[in-house]
Amino acid sequence: MVILKKPPRGRRPVVFVAPRLRSAASSVRRVFCSSRPSSKIPSRTAQGKAMLSIVRALALAAGVIAVTSSPGSAPAQTFPSSRPVTFVVPFAPGGSTDTVARIVAQAAGQPLGVPTVVENRTGGAGVVGWSAVARSAPDGHTLLTLEMSYTIAAGLIPTLPFDAKTSFVQVTTAVENPHVMVVNPKLPANTVAELITLLKANPGKYFFGSGGNGTNTHMGGELFKSLAGVDLVHVPYRGAGAVLQDLVAGQVQVLVTSLPTALPLIQSGQLRPLMVAAETRSPVLPDVPSAPEAGLPGMVMKFWVGFAVPAATPPAVVERLNRDIRTGLAQPETKKRLAELGMDAVGNTPAQAQALIESEIARWSAIAKAADIKLQ
Repeated sequence: MVILKKPPRGRRPVVFVAPRLRSAASSVRRVFCSSRPSSKIPSRTAQGKAMLSIVRALALAAGVIAVTSSPGSAPAQTFPSSRPVTFVVPFAPGGSTDTVARIVAQAAGQPLGVPTVVENRTGGAGVVGWSAVARSAPDGHTLLTLEMSYTIAAGLIPTLPFDAKTSFVQVTTAVENPHVMVVNPKLPANTVAELITLLKANPGKYFFGSGGNGTNTHMGGELFKSLAGVDLVHVPYRGAGAVLQDLVAGQVQVLVTSLPTALPLIQSGQLRPLMVAAETRSPVLPDVPSAPEAGLPGMVMKFWVGFAVPAATPPAVVERLNRDIRTGLAQPETKKRLAELGMDAVGNTPAQAQALIESEIARWSAIAKAADIKLQ
């Protein structure tokens, strides 16, 4: 606050400047705050020039305050507050996305210094969860757990209630790993070649499951159908856990899913792996052929999980989240847990994560168009 006090006759104007303005208005005090009596009463013109100089100095001071108190600085200085940081997963518990979110949330909690919570917001093949975070406060306390289904939907759903390219700011890509093709052990096929032969001899008889329309498991199955030239009937479920349960039970026979999702059931013998959808074999499944070895080099699919925040989140908050998540990913225990699931920790920059999103949207849009896949 600045108070202008009307000077007594024969004295120059007195300006009282509150502490916050003192540095900015120092010129006012030096030039115009003398309380010594003037030997000569200043003319009206001189008084007017003095007051004009004061106004200019105060305008400068106000500008200094405006800069040092900009809207983006306060959230950055106060983040994180005592409130928990919530990692929203747009799919049901039990899948790879949910697993990664829980590992990363726990690992990032210590450097963040506040509790972390994982919240599953299911529905609409991910749209419900994505939309909820898009509408949330851009204060860094609500993160969206993203994976390739988001980039698939961006090219398949023209009526998304948000702009997939601009509604979020990417924080980091946390992990990546290959997909794997698994079948029910009772299916009379031990290799991809045998599966293709079986399916071509029985068009429309067998089923492949997915975690929902437009998910990575849906697109993986459709990609396999296109490359192999077979007729498999798509059965969408609400989440990875449900489709795995029916795959083990034999209600569906084929699934293309992320390696961590299927790995426990592979290791227990409840599912049979036919192919790792990668350029090379996976260290956790060294006896399972890669996509090129199985005769389908175009079947390479990387599953990745990343995190984003609403677009208006201050850059300083995004950088803090990026740093603390990467710190959590670098912990030996975190790396060990991810490796046991067949995942590789990434922890890249926001710019690198954004580049991945854009390239994935372009890829899956082209594949969906070629397969004539449309979602409403």
